[in-house]
Amino acid sequence: MFWPGEEGGIRCPFHGWKFDETGQCVEQPAEPSNLKMYERIKIKSYPTFERNGLIFAYLGEGEPPAVPDLDCFVAPESHVFSFKGLWECNWLQALEVGIDPAHASFLHRFLQDEDPKDSYGKQFRDTAANTDIPMTQLLREFPAPEIHVEDTDFGMRLIALRDLGNGNSHVRVTNQVFPCAITIPMSNEMTITQWHVPIDDENCYWVSMFTSFGAPVDKEKMRDQRMEEHTLPDYAPIKNKRNNYGYNRQEQETLTYTGMGMDINVHDQWACESMGAIQDRTKENLGTTDKAIAMHRRKLSKAMAVVVSEEDVSSLPLQIGKEQAREIRGPVSIDVIAPTKDWQGVWREKDADRRNACEWNASL
Repeated sequence: MFWPGEEGGIRCPFHGWKFDETGQCVEQPAEPSNLKMYERIKIKSYPTFERNGLIFAYLGEGEPPAVPDLDCFVAPESHVFSFKGLWECNWLQALEVGIDPAHASFLHRFLQDEDPKDSYGKQFRDTAANTDIPMTQLLREFPAPEIHVEDTDFGMRLIALRDLGNGNSHVRVTNQVFPCAITIPMSNEMTITQWHVPIDDENCYWVSMFTSFGAPVDKEKMRDQRMEEHTLPDYAPIKNKRNNYGYNRQEQETLTYTGMGMDINVHDQWACESMGAIQDRTKENLGTTDKAIAMHRRKLSKAMAVVVSEEDVSSLPLQIGKEQAREIRGPVSIDVIAPTKDWQGVWREKDADRRNACEWNASL
């Protein structure tokens, strides 16, 4: 049920009872006014905050942890675009595709390369870092990344290295923001911070904030692009398991690896949903490229054990106070080309250059 909002609260459409932001009932228009029954009635409420088009709620006990200064929160409204989409699978399956750097070379393989000048608002369609090589070409021709995973105060940093065979490597830096988000490069100008939010055990939403380090976001164009693939009001994808995700055999032979269109969200959706709403993980065969998935599952297991045992949760990622929250910035998400033997500092330098030229205060 959608309750109509009013100044100072929301009103139940059944009998007109009105509740304020704390959950306290403040009006019962059908009840005798002298009884003041409403003073004894309070429903559950949750603290919330709004940033750049999204509303976040804290559903835990006690005071909510502080919110870190992630780029998508620090950037002005003009430089952030928000959107979401429905997937028919468990939230963890949706998250894990985002912390698997290897799959992009196959699941998102394009057999032809578009003009990168037409890449705005599209993932993996820009040029690779500071080159004129289309990202689609690089992923196709170098499908075996060397993957590094680092523990961080916000979750994990993932670095995928693709040796280009000419003394240089492509370095792609992505992140897992604990417990259910990722931050990844979308293009040379824009990053994506994406949460995977459970609806129930078998359905979830991906909820994204696209953050620009360059010009203000063309929100109308980005929304139009995404609405070509989704329906309202539930933001359900037009391509889904009931129409075989738009699979086209001729396209698979000539244009894309999956034959499921040019939107990589559909490819990811198919990969996550096709294993079933809740994947039986006892039947998995994890490889070396799954090291980030394995680390994240260990972090989740530890967090669940702490919560169940009612231990102090302050040791868990992002259970932080205001002072510490100001220190967690970024995280850095970028693609660069660097010397194979000396790549470690280059991605930080390129990110610093991008932040220094930014119209808003993106400093770390």
